[in-house]
Amino acid sequence: MARITRYLLPQVRKDLAHKMVFVAGPRQVGKTTLARTLSRGRAGYLNWDISEDRERILRGELPPGKLWIFDEIHKYRRWRNYLKGLYDGRARGQRILVTGSARLDLYRFGGDSLQGRYHLLRLHPLSTAELGLQTTRDLLQLLTLSGFPEPFLSGSQTEARRWSRDYRTRLIREDVTSLERIQDLGHLELLMLRLPELVGSPLSINALRENLRVSHKSVSNWLDALERLYSIFRLCPFGAPRIRAVKKEQKHYHLDWSLVPGEAARFENLVACHLLKWVHFEQDTQGRELELRYFRDIDRREVDFVVTERGRPIKLVECKWSDTDVDAALRYLRAKFPAVEAWQVSATGRKDYQTPEGIRVSPAIEFLRHLV
Repeated sequence: MARITRYLLPQVRKDLAHKMVFVAGPRQVGKTTLARTLSRGRAGYLNWDISEDRERILRGELPPGKLWIFDEIHKYRRWRNYLKGLYDGRARGQRILVTGSARLDLYRFGGDSLQGRYHLLRLHPLSTAELGLQTTRDLLQLLTLSGFPEPFLSGSQTEARRWSRDYRTRLIREDVTSLERIQDLGHLELLMLRLPELVGSPLSINALRENLRVSHKSVSNWLDALERLYSIFRLCPFGAPRIRAVKKEQKHYHLDWSLVPGEAARFENLVACHLLKWVHFEQDTQGRELELRYFRDIDRREVDFVVTERGRPIKLVECKWSDTDVDAALRYLRAKFPAVEAWQVSATGRKDYQTPEGIRVSPAIEFLRHLV
């Protein structure tokens, strides 16, 4: 496969002309490759995890040139103060790009705020639209290999499984230990093994606590840490006065959907990742107030995904593995919000039509290729 030009590249170039740019996202999603595309190799590139680069940063011996790239510098406790001073004292035309495998907007290890000095862009795994996929067969390959560049480009299920196993180990042993105050790594690893089995269902911290025999606080802290490190993301339920929605139950998904057992749950996870990627892109580049949620009411009607803007639904999406009748819960929710775009998408189905009330039923590829 030809080399992939990442979807954020034009926006990074545009934003660098005005402010610092933070590119955040899960480890091995392609942040370093994107950065080196801008710098034409290693010119201007410094990685905090490399001892020689770390010493240069601490001594203030920065590379010549108009672009400085700092990778993983959020592992430096004073990183915010450091970047603030660097940005405020920079020469005219000097550009600064910061990349990291954690939520850079949340890691505030002391120092003054960088508010107003940077644009945050979140880089996601490869998707249907970014890859230009056209067929269901292509989509099923993406479902199997995951959207992370290395396993996807390998084209091998065996290599993808090996990569995923190594990825989980490195996340715990390197990122968690360097960024989080977590000592019980054994139970954390057990939690990471358990979570993929629960995708698509309400996430019960009490059930996990009992299963792992640890405290409620520990499980809650571990889930927060995994979310900060872009291992998982959680969705809150959508509620409105006219529907009897549940209020507290969350669902979770993995950025590496290949972890999820069961084809239907893994497909739901893939669609969740595609929608979150589009939501984050619209938030980061257009400033839209979007959220990704799901719907479930006290009568146990459920719709997989609801995209809201300023609290109001704009997209309803229900996932099915194959062709089937339109889901009753999707019909119910669409009737409550008749002007909202509504889709029922299937991984392997072939039917493509619109119902009289305006619900689009189609193969997933038709919906996903219009995102980002």
